[in-house]
Amino acid sequence: MPIAQPTIETLDSLLPAEPLLMMGAGPVPIPARVAHANSIVINHLGDTMARIIGQVQSMARYVFQTASPWIIGVAGPGSAAMEMSITNLVWPGTKVLSVCNGYFSSRFAEMARRVGGDVEVLDVPLGEVVDLAQLEAALARVRPTVLTVAHGETSSTTFNHHLADIARLARAAGCLVVADAVCTLSTTPLLMDEWDVDAVVTGGQKGLSSIPGVSLIALSQRAWERIESRPSAPPHWCLDAKLAAQFWHHASYHYTAPVSGILALHEALHLICQETLERRFARHAGCSTAMQRAIEAMGLTLYGRPDSRLHSVIGIEVPAGIDRKEICSHISRRYRVEISGSFGLDIVRIGQMGEQCRAHHLFRTLHAFGSTMRDLGAQVDLPAGAAELERSLQRVGYDAA
Repeated sequence: MPIAQPTIETLDSLLPAEPLLMMGAGPVPIPARVAHANSIVINHLGDTMARIIGQVQSMARYVFQTASPWIIGVAGPGSAAMEMSITNLVWPGTKVLSVCNGYFSSRFAEMARRVGGDVEVLDVPLGEVVDLAQLEAALARVRPTVLTVAHGETSSTTFNHHLADIARLARAAGCLVVADAVCTLSTTPLLMDEWDVDAVVTGGQKGLSSIPGVSLIALSQRAWERIESRPSAPPHWCLDAKLAAQFWHHASYHYTAPVSGILALHEALHLICQETLERRFARHAGCSTAMQRAIEAMGLTLYGRPDSRLHSVIGIEVPAGIDRKEICSHISRRYRVEISGSFGLDIVRIGQMGEQCRAHHLFRTLHAFGSTMRDLGAQVDLPAGAAELERSLQRVGYDAA
């Protein structure tokens, strides 16, 4: 008996008439140029694509702050870039030390276990950064070949601000350093070469303000030499860095590349280069500080110690008697603003990445968030928060935001 044709709703009936303002922990709003580029399809092995790949690598070297030739794209989310780093640098018996202070740093450890790595976890309390003396002791005890760390742990809104010191200790111990920079790359300084970080991974959908599903990894020459010395092919064919290099460095076939996503990534990187990293870092620091001060002026409490808070994703403690899931549902349903819940912590998270860091987005989000909290019964002073946001943004200048 033939299968009946299903009745499928159109996108018009599935999507809201007014798009949500994406102010959570990612994905983020994308600029019009990026959206337009994502609508174009070209030959993945043609001359135009080869030129685009070269430009993506050149711009990415600036954003990663590396002279390494080993810039490779990944047809997948930031987690696929994480997995490419692990599946190529770790094999059965490789000793791995994973600094874990949240969900995503723990994902590194899980990935390493799945490819046979001998993994030791250095647990750090949520909301805190790793103690360098404890790290040095763990390095001496474990003697790992690979160290993994999240530069920005979005799940707990924690900023491992001393990545340079982490890498220095790892280098002294003869260890390669792999860093997750999905929410920090282009939002806060990360000097890959100067800090001696061997692999930095990022996704398109957060700091870079591109689309989800196309990511980047930058590898040092040391990391590439280890990849070339791998005793056997990695278990994941699509994530084999040497196969990927055939496309990214020799315009040869690996698989059909996500050409539209690469074009979008090209435009996102181009916008970063036009803005310059210095201005972009200042914009993110100024906007995030302004939003944090505004949240506190409303009478709410920020999560985590001030010296370990991310600029790119801020956490707000939920007042007693308020359901964090209801906060996210209410602000989306009534005010058309999307923020994020958490991974077990009683916080909600507001993103401050790329296009999120614009004054008009901040004011709309603050009003929606404060109104939501008031609607749900929390005692907040929304006018005081709005006034503080205005004062703080004036200090950095609206042009910068």
